[in-house]
Amino acid sequence: MIPRPAALGHLVMYRDTDQLVKVVTGVRRCGKSTLLGMLKDHLLSQGVPAENVFALNFEDFGLADVDTAEKLHDLVTAHSFGAGRRYLLFDEIQLVAQWEKVINSLRLDSRHDIYITGSNLGLLGSQLATLLSGRYVRLDTFPLSFAEYLQARPENPQVSRRQRFMEYLSGGGLPGLSNLPDDAQVVREYLDGVLSTIVLKDVAAVHDVRDVDALQKVIRYLAANVGHHVTAAGIAHYLVSSGRRISADTVDNYLRLLEDAFLFYRARRFDLRSKATMKTNDKFYLVDLGFRSLLLGPGVTDIGRLLENVVYFELRRRGHSVSVGQHGAQEVDFVATGPDGGPHYYQVTLSLLDPTTAARELAPLRAIRDHYPKTVLSLDDIASRDYDGIAHQNLLDFLL
Repeated sequence: MIPRPAALGHLVMYRDTDQLVKVVTGVRRCGKSTLLGMLKDHLLSQGVPAENVFALNFEDFGLADVDTAEKLHDLVTAHSFGAGRRYLLFDEIQLVAQWEKVINSLRLDSRHDIYITGSNLGLLGSQLATLLSGRYVRLDTFPLSFAEYLQARPENPQVSRRQRFMEYLSGGGLPGLSNLPDDAQVVREYLDGVLSTIVLKDVAAVHDVRDVDALQKVIRYLAANVGHHVTAAGIAHYLVSSGRRISADTVDNYLRLLEDAFLFYRARRFDLRSKATMKTNDKFYLVDLGFRSLLLGPGVTDIGRLLENVVYFELRRRGHSVSVGQHGAQEVDFVATGPDGGPHYYQVTLSLLDPTTAARELAPLRAIRDHYPKTVLSLDDIASRDYDGIAHQNLLDFLL
């Protein structure tokens, strides 16, 4: 089992908040089930009696007949709990019809501390809003960070940290890959199976998408354009010019469904002058870059955009909300606002050593007239530097 102390720590932070249901969300195979297993082990190590940790995984075939609210309620109430706090851990609960009614009922008992996971916000979101509004906290889970990826790989003094990072950019960080042979075909088949399940089961089947081919073309377009500004109208125009009839409204719907399945995450633009969120030209980041290699072919291309993709999710793992900064005609890659307070501005680039590149990347940060921290991240093999208050840091040092 790959240690994931940050993700577990975030979950444990909400322990015994019995009035809040903890909702662990994330793309399929990102490690939600394992995270609940880690939580169970943590609770037992803290002295919680085994009978008071009640865990169910609804993808287990043995629970296939527990598919209604009544059956789930009967199963929980029939369990022999001991005295004291009860911890209820339900994995992929959206497979149970009207599950939210059971959770809302169980929540009324102050002895219950409830944790649930799900792989589709479209299913979870509407049901949570119906009965649990204001009574739950959403905890996002992502594939392995680069630091976790290094822990999952066997140590090899012949392989440098930078080489490992290039592997990470190409193969991604789904935890299940660590249990597979280091064989390109095996990895590709695994990624293809996961992606197909997401597209066909979590998107097409749930939302009755009939034109799966068009959906797949939108996915391929987004994967090829991570870190670029996109619009539904622009994607529709591209697909129509390629001989595919599709409307902007249909593309816009597909974008929301792909977000609901946690395959892509949207970063909206934020006007740094007016302090308002802008409604057009969002950026989309792919939850795992292994899917990009699967869709577009092996090898690392457009590396600057891939670095952005990695930094976006690293900031999200650290609890930040992340937007794209717009300052007049200039753009700041990320405006990160998180637990430590006011915004931190980030630029991400392959290298800052060329004077022309340095001037271009530093200009947007210099134009911002406030005193919040500003950082440029690059792959330059340098110690940290400072450009008139703007920090320049090695990207791998930042990730680790």
